[in-house]
Amino acid sequence: MTEPRDAFDSPWKDILEAYFQDFMQFFFPQIHADIDWSRGYDFLDQELRQVVRDAELGTRLVDKLVKVWKLSGEETWVLAHIEIQSQEESQFSDRMFVYYYRLRDRYNQRIASLAILGDERATWRPQPFREELWGCEATFRFPIIKLLDYASDWAALEANPNPFAIAVMAHLKTKETRNNGVARKEWKFRLTRRLYEQGYERQDILNLFRFLDWLMELPDGLKQAFWADLKQYEQEQQMPYVTSIEQMGKEQGREEERRSLALKMLQENIPLDTIARITEMTIVELQQLQDDQPQG
Repeated sequence: MTEPRDAFDSPWKDILEAYFQDFMQFFFPQIHADIDWSRGYDFLDQELRQVVRDAELGTRLVDKLVKVWKLSGEETWVLAHIEIQSQEESQFSDRMFVYYYRLRDRYNQRIASLAILGDERATWRPQPFREELWGCEATFRFPIIKLLDYASDWAALEANPNPFAIAVMAHLKTKETRNNGVARKEWKFRLTRRLYEQGYERQDILNLFRFLDWLMELPDGLKQAFWADLKQYEQEQQMPYVTSIEQMGKEQGREEERRSLALKMLQENIPLDTIARITEMTIVELQQLQDDQPQG
């Protein structure tokens, strides 16, 4: 089995952006309660990219910088950091401090730096950044959430309708089934089924399934078995949400292959009736495809 894919441009960013308020409520309820959600929030991707580039820290990590307002009316920035790699990192606290002071220095804003750790070592708990020289001392503390801690109360996760409960369960079971494809397929189906059982709207089901599908990768044989099970389940529930999107994707892929083949045959001056018979495209479609090509 494979490990979760590279964090760069991962669906962790997508799910965090789509459900940021749920993210804060699930992982940091006390902070969530102090934010004025009626004023909305803004993602500051450009500001974060500038700081990351200046600090030469790279972009492999899942980070989101978000502008929110406290109930007191004060503008505040939240830097949400998700480390989904398996290994611990000795320079983690240093890197969090660099993000913080770069943002604070450039934009003169108060910032809450929050960390989510998805590694497998229960004993790794990054200490606050601390530096001291000749009586001059700097200390930087930040809240840390360890996904591994949620495994001890699985029943609470199952009872929680927050979309990040599903995300945490998927993360934990992906780690647990690293060497057991059959078990991963069963858990992937079970968690996908929960999306329907929790009563999510269609778009939420599609959003969260995309996350599950990306994280809980399966070998080809088990992948086919999973899709067969899901198709049967959706038919029984009369809610063909995910499998209909999958079918549309396959049909789109076939259409692109057909057009690509037709274009190649047109370039080779094969008669239109022959191309139509092979590709199942009409003469009118082929003529339109031919007219759309730039003239050399």
